[in-house]
Amino acid sequence: MRAEDHSGSLDRATRDFMAVRPQLFGIAYRVLGSAVEAEDIVQEAWLRWQSTDRSGIHEPAAFLATVTARLAINFAQSARVRRESYTGPWIPEPVDTSMDPQLGAERAEALDLAVLFLLEKLNPVERAAYVLREAFDYPYKRIADILETSEANTRQLVTRARKHLAAERREPVSRTAHRRLMEVFLAAAQTGDLAVLEDVLTEDVVSYSDGGGMRGASKIPVFGLPHVSRYLAAFAPRFWPQSGVRWVEANGRPAVLVSEEGKAKALLCADVSARGIERLMWVMNPAKLAPYLALLGA
Repeated sequence: MRAEDHSGSLDRATRDFMAVRPQLFGIAYRVLGSAVEAEDIVQEAWLRWQSTDRSGIHEPAAFLATVTARLAINFAQSARVRRESYTGPWIPEPVDTSMDPQLGAERAEALDLAVLFLLEKLNPVERAAYVLREAFDYPYKRIADILETSEANTRQLVTRARKHLAAERREPVSRTAHRRLMEVFLAAAQTGDLAVLEDVLTEDVVSYSDGGGMRGASKIPVFGLPHVSRYLAAFAPRFWPQSGVRWVEANGRPAVLVSEEGKAKALLCADVSARGIERLMWVMNPAKLAPYLALLGA
């Protein structure tokens, strides 16, 4: 191939890749629950795309989505072992969706932190099938081709994932109602107001802290209304007085960024249904808070 032909081919390859890059990141992020790992997958997909004979590929977007989904599934299978040895609960890495509410998808499905947290209990193939169907609206036939399985089996995978989520999670409230209840909760948590905490938390509420082993983060989940409300009231005097709070967006939902002396201390996310707050997710691992650091200087 002449130099100018090669250059033109690479320019075309770059344009084709950049056109679908948000979607590729969206697929990898939903399957892995980690923006850092998703970036690695997208980079690997780009390297493969560069070295592929592209002359016979008529649908670059379909080819790249297939490569990305398969890379993410393979990576998720090895990531599972690492997550089992993680210190304390593992919460997916939150992303600021204020600029891209759909995160590269047809719909903002399988993006809520609580959904990603629950999808982690599924095997990676089930997770990928659900993500490609619910967020990207891929036809079952296309998903089956990506997963190298039958269409009937693909339908079963998606159905199983839907049932798992339906069994584990109640219907979420609107963004407005979510923010309103979190505001009430935040005020009560800051003052240790047990009566209000007991009013906004559900009977079977669970509080998860992901500190990745850092001091101050609970290494085990706290279950049930009496335990969670007393736990929150007990640590209120130590946690809140020196803290600043800022409302941000995480995975399409309002969240609270807690900081101290200009450093991010925690990102508080909640799963809220019509009953009240079902799950509290405290992301305290500094590596997972990195995307929000720039907001503290804003």
